[in-house]
Amino acid sequence: MALRLVSDFDLRKDVLPWLRSQRAASAAAGARGGGPGVLENNYESLRILNVERNGNIIYTYKDDKGNVFFGLYDCRTRQNEHLYTFEKDLHVVSCSVNSERTLLAASLVHFTKEGRKNELQPGSKCLTLLVEIHPVNNVKVLKAVDSYIWVQFLYPHVESHPLAENHLLLISEEKYIEKIHIQVIQEDGNRVVLKDSGHLPRERVAEDFVWAQWDMSEQRLYYIDLKKSRSVLKCIQFSADEKFNLMFEAPLDITLSDSGFKLVNFGCDDLQDQENLSKHLTLCVFTNHTGTLCVCYSPKFDSWEKITYSVFYFHKGHSKTFTAALGSVDSRVTKGLTFLNLDYYVAVYLPGHFFHLLNIQHPDLICHSLFLTGNNEVVDMLPHSPLQSLSGSLVLDWCSGKLSRAVLNQSYLLQFLWNTRLDYEKMGALHCVLSWGRDHPFLEAKIIQWISENISACHSFDLIQEFIIASSYWSIYPETSDMDKLLPYSSVLAWNTEIPGITLVTEEIPLPFMKVHSFKGYWEKLNSNLEYIKYSKPHLLYNNSMVQREWHSLISEEKTGRRRSMVYVRNILDNAMKVISNLEARNLEPRLTPLFQEEDNPQRLLMGLMVSELKDHLLRHLQGVEKKKIEQMVLDYISKLLDLICQILETSWRKHHLHPSVLHFRRASAAEFTVFHIMTRILKATSSLFLPLPPGFHTLHTLLGVHCLPLHNLLHYIDDGVLLLTETAVTRLMKDLDNSEKNEKLKFSIIVRLPPLIGQKICRLWDHPMSSNIISRNHVKRLLLNYKKEPRSSMIDKSPGSVEFLPLNYFIEILTDRESSSQALYALEGHDNVDAKFVEEAALKHTTMLLGL
Repeated sequence: MALRLVSDFDLRKDVLPWLRSQRAASAAAGARGGGPGVLENNYESLRILNVERNGNIIYTYKDDKGNVFFGLYDCRTRQNEHLYTFEKDLHVVSCSVNSERTLLAASLVHFTKEGRKNELQPGSKCLTLLVEIHPVNNVKVLKAVDSYIWVQFLYPHVESHPLAENHLLLISEEKYIEKIHIQVIQEDGNRVVLKDSGHLPRERVAEDFVWAQWDMSEQRLYYIDLKKSRSVLKCIQFSADEKFNLMFEAPLDITLSDSGFKLVNFGCDDLQDQENLSKHLTLCVFTNHTGTLCVCYSPKFDSWEKITYSVFYFHKGHSKTFTAALGSVDSRVTKGLTFLNLDYYVAVYLPGHFFHLLNIQHPDLICHSLFLTGNNEVVDMLPHSPLQSLSGSLVLDWCSGKLSRAVLNQSYLLQFLWNTRLDYEKMGALHCVLSWGRDHPFLEAKIIQWISENISACHSFDLIQEFIIASSYWSIYPETSDMDKLLPYSSVLAWNTEIPGITLVTEEIPLPFMKVHSFKGYWEKLNSNLEYIKYSKPHLLYNNSMVQREWHSLISEEKTGRRRSMVYVRNILDNAMKVISNLEARNLEPRLTPLFQEEDNPQRLLMGLMVSELKDHLLRHLQGVEKKKIEQMVLDYISKLLDLICQILETSWRKHHLHPSVLHFRRASAAEFTVFHIMTRILKATSSLFLPLPPGFHTLHTLLGVHCLPLHNLLHYIDDGVLLLTETAVTRLMKDLDNSEKNEKLKFSIIVRLPPLIGQKICRLWDHPMSSNIISRNHVKRLLLNYKKEPRSSMIDKSPGSVEFLPLNYFIEILTDRESSSQALYALEGHDNVDAKFVEEAALKHTTMLLGL
């Protein structure tokens, strides 16, 4: 199953044993009235009423006399507590307890049959009471009306000391919400009573709404009212200083009836017919700590063949409306659509039909979400009973009395990666695993193993590229949520492939209008997201284009022997050294692959330039983050990029049992061909994004290429830039290969492809007429640079043993004269052991070889 429900609370496991022990104790003591005197067959009346902000769970049941018992389960101590008992046969609509557990608010209706009067308050339908329960004392009637009332205590964020004033929300079926101020005092020690029960100030919070949702964790109230038949979403934030503020208004393009009334997360909603949920609309608001604001909406079903649902991504400025096919006409929908908040994802679930994991952090491309459908366990993984999504990925199953935490099943998703053949499912599953298991070595190792064995399995995107970019992104994302605007999340910028079973329409939507001007916490991040949508053009995502231009400039200068300020180059190389040190500090285990064993100046320059450019990019756009922290984030990010490449290589080498000795030149094995292919794919993935490679990568790649490829293929790879002839690799070739005819051809083919400066060095390592010829040609070329012909004597001095070949003698005399000039000596500084005599000998040897003498 892609999603697991990990149980945090179960009525039958966490409450029933305690109730039975209380029953036994009461029976033994002959207690009556206050204790939970229960009969076994009344346990079916046990149900959850509410989950408070601190995680405490309020529940109720009836004893054999119909008395209503209220209990509380403390999620921290895992202990149960009896709160209060109403000795009447009542039905509980709603209940809430303040954070100090000194006051209990309850809304009740008389459990009557038709024609039976309400014994509590004749003529009233619903009675709302406030009870002193520390200890049990007075009962205050807050309301006695003909409409249902729901109650909810506000929980301040500061709970270090008892509060003198409590605040209670009353939500009326008559479409208004009140806030009641309740002052308490202590008497006779710890006895807590109402200070002025006859006067409890009230203020109107909202009215004329048709839908409302409570966020217990963040103490927010979302509600929708209709203005000129237009739905407007509003949010009120309750603060610890007793104040509340209207935070925003946002128009919603949905159809709601003015006569409708719907509450979400105000306790158990058992007043609606749960069997007919599929006939009603579903609407809920989800947020997370990064400043996301999503409204999930599904209208009433109008077809048995398809279902439509919309997600309004206010933090991105657009909505997506999905239409999912339900299969055959006989496949009727008997359950409602369920939306579950999973932090970075929203799960959309229709039992027996489909399961859609929506990426709300990066919703632009449908391939970054995961859509599963079919007649397997994937789409039938959760209970068929109605589920209620609470804060922090909590899921409440009212019917079974279970409170669970919804988590993505990493083991299942990894197995799914191995088995699926569809690119969009691979992409979606990969991002699910990385976002939930970010920076988890075990998960990364499993993904790398999968990549190594399926290197060419994806056709719509580069698997290595996607993994490197996404995993590096998630490795530093927790440092600041603004990273989603500044760093690439994926290598895929567009997705045009249809996903079977689902279609979508994307539309721009009006942004929420913020009603306050000072922001903190979540609201600061939401406002930052909205400001980004309004003003950030073009997008601020980092790319290496600037690095690419500067790197090419530096490499060009190096090839021609010119260099700009040494201080500038030294700073770049120091940046690279910091990355390598940071990487080595994070990975203490020895590597099997022979990387980081050479200077590899080009890669170090690329690494250092990326450090400099990325640091400047983040410093420009990350507000309020210390420079040192940004510098460390940059080092961590680039270290992660390199480490992932090293891990892919290391996994391949270990899997195929390779060893550095494999580079001794002999016949290549199938395993070596496979590793060479993987290295080529790594090179392709990094080069298109212009990412650095671990120093020594190109040397290792080239040596494996020489090892595995026929000469014509090898030269083709070199000429196309796939294999780079590093000085280290060529030096090793010259030293390790003998001068057989085949190897001579290889060496000569490589030498003529080297840049002049490196070629001159390499030729001195190869004791062969070919290298002497090349050295001589280069020497002559330098000597005769800017040479002007001057009148010369027709007599040529012949030294003893000189060859009777006048053109050669004349040419050597010119070279000798050029060598004797001080200017030429200065120009040739460092070119030892090469002179006119060397050139003469090389020329004669070459002529002898050409004539076959």
